[in-house]
Amino acid sequence: MSSAQDPFYIVKEEIQGSIDKLLSTFNQWERMPLESVEQLRLTKELLSGCETVEWKVDELDKTIDVAARDPAWYGIDQAELDKRRRWTSNARTQVKNVKKTAVIGNESNGTSTSNVNGMRRELMRVPNPHQTDKSNQYAAAQENDDYISSESDRQLLLIRQQDEELDELSASVERIGGVGLTIHEELRAQEKIMDDLGNEMDSTSNRLDFVQKKVAMVMKKAGAKGQFMMILFLLALFIILFVLVFFT
Repeated sequence: MSSAQDPFYIVKEEIQGSIDKLLSTFNQWERMPLESVEQLRLTKELLSGCETVEWKVDELDKTIDVAARDPAWYGIDQAELDKRRRWTSNARTQVKNVKKTAVIGNESNGTSTSNVNGMRRELMRVPNPHQTDKSNQYAAAQENDDYISSESDRQLLLIRQQDEELDELSASVERIGGVGLTIHEELRAQEKIMDDLGNEMDSTSNRLDFVQKKVAMVMKKAGAKGQFMMILFLLALFIILFVLVFFT
């Protein structure tokens, strides 16, 4: 997920804007005379702004904890989680220092400025989260390049695997086509055999009809005695053929 689409970065930019506004108000507060009306007004504004930013940072931390339970589902890794936690930690520290400085300045009433100056120095030592992000931009860009490169390699590998699978599929189709042609040729040969067998059966049937007609004519001319002798002759011939066919 890109930074422009990640809800974390959307909320982060909003909080960063609030922090920048808070620091601008803090710079004005520093230039105000102690116990002046304007300083008291800015002190209240600072404390209210700090509480609001602290609440937003706490809510953002909760979302980081939720994402840490299953980083893969949210499309982030441990390095990104650590980076987000560092940002919220720096932001919280900076806001707390502003709040402490404003509270000490409000309670000092001009009697002691050493604590105020110390808190101001501590605030200056805390890194600005916005500057920290800029320093990490190169590392993030390098990570993105590595990710894009790995994804490109993975896509090329998938394309090669798909090409190999398509080649195997093409070979299988060719083999099936060859088997189909062989079956077609066998069917045509069997069809020719069946046609030849049909023609032979027709010819045999015609011959058998001719013989039957001849036998009928002979039996009609021979009379009863001749028919009886013919039946005996045919029966003997049938027995001889039966023995030759089934016992030899």
